[in-house]
Amino acid sequence: MVQAYEGVDDLVRLRRQLHQHPELRFTEQQTAAVLAGRLAPIARVRSGVAGTGLVAEIEGRAPGPSVLLRADMDAYPVQDAKEVPWASGNPGVCHACGHDVHMTVVAGVAARLAADPPERGTVTVLFQPAEEIPFGEDSGAAAVLADDALRGRRFDAVLGLHCWPDLPVGAVGVDRETAMAAKDAFRVEVLGRAAHAATPALGRDAILGLAGIVNLLHAGVARSRNPHELVAFNIGTIAGGASQSQVAERAEATGTLRTHDEGTRARLKEVVERIARQQAAALDLGLRFTWANEMPPVRNAAPLVALAHAELPAVVDVVDLTEPPLTTDDFALLGALGPSLYVKLGVTGDRGGAPLHSGAFDVDERCIGAGVAALDRLTRAVLAGRLAGPEAADGPARPEAADAPGARELPGARRATDADPGGPTVAAGPAAASGAVGA
Repeated sequence: MVQAYEGVDDLVRLRRQLHQHPELRFTEQQTAAVLAGRLAPIARVRSGVAGTGLVAEIEGRAPGPSVLLRADMDAYPVQDAKEVPWASGNPGVCHACGHDVHMTVVAGVAARLAADPPERGTVTVLFQPAEEIPFGEDSGAAAVLADDALRGRRFDAVLGLHCWPDLPVGAVGVDRETAMAAKDAFRVEVLGRAAHAATPALGRDAILGLAGIVNLLHAGVARSRNPHELVAFNIGTIAGGASQSQVAERAEATGTLRTHDEGTRARLKEVVERIARQQAAALDLGLRFTWANEMPPVRNAAPLVALAHAELPAVVDVVDLTEPPLTTDDFALLGALGPSLYVKLGVTGDRGGAPLHSGAFDVDERCIGAGVAALDRLTRAVLAGRLAGPEAADGPARPEAADAPGARELPGARRATDADPGGPTVAAGPAAASGAVGA
């Protein structure tokens, strides 16, 4: 379903403006200024949230339920490879994960709500910095929770969305329970003893030790997981040594472990650290092991999943996503503020199809209207009281949600990872295959 949505031309211009001027984590000053300029005439705006973020409040005509709408603001450190007039003007930085679209959609919903206020309730709009974070840094969502702008707040629903290249434009995918996986990053630092390459027996080779650890980690995780468990283990960087003529004194690797089940997560984290420490000890090498960026999974609240299947078919094609991805997003932390729902926005049509985190990533801009229609519909449904109470919001969604009118099930879809390149290939609609992600 690709409808003609009102006001999309203005939003397309906003999206292209944001895309041309991408900014990395916690440096989103120009992005924040553009958004604040649009929001100030229609809402109460607070700037400087978590450094560069924004919070805006839109009141209904009377008190009532509360909804938080979140969009991430930061770009990704990759060169824009597209040949379009709105390509990034910031070398080495690109909105390759769709955050420009996320901001545009949420700004569009805010404008709709201000123009036609709901009968009751309050909508809080959060533009969050720094979803894309390197090893060892705190995420923007964590910074938002530490900021007093939302401290002590509780919402009836926390809503967000993510561009999904494996869904066609006009579609919105809804995961039954887990919308994004847990991710645990780690660093293995091996400490040896330097020596001349001609006398290796006098040294302790950190590179050789690290190579063994890397191989054993891959094998150990593979043999320690149950076949039915969704797990992704990756070593992403390796560095070490100072000279070709020296036995390396130090070498390090970093990687990630991605899981859905908390028991599996805890067990495999123990396996990874134990293998690294035991192998280093066996080779008489020192070891420093560090976990960082430990992000829980994004869980969709069952009543919100049911609400999505009941409400969204009126404005978009709803796709029931039956196999959760191994992508991650710090939206997970915002679940502390209330029951949450994170949906996948189809972006592939006349343009789009390139994987997330690729410099070639682009969208069919008709997705903006679909995203606005979907989030506006969900927000108004919550404010109108068509959601079960918060006490019913815990626990997984029932599979019966797939039987709701307008829902299409996509079994066996291959998914994008870490809003990393690589994604699901969806058999329904014209979506092209994409590579593996937050996000």
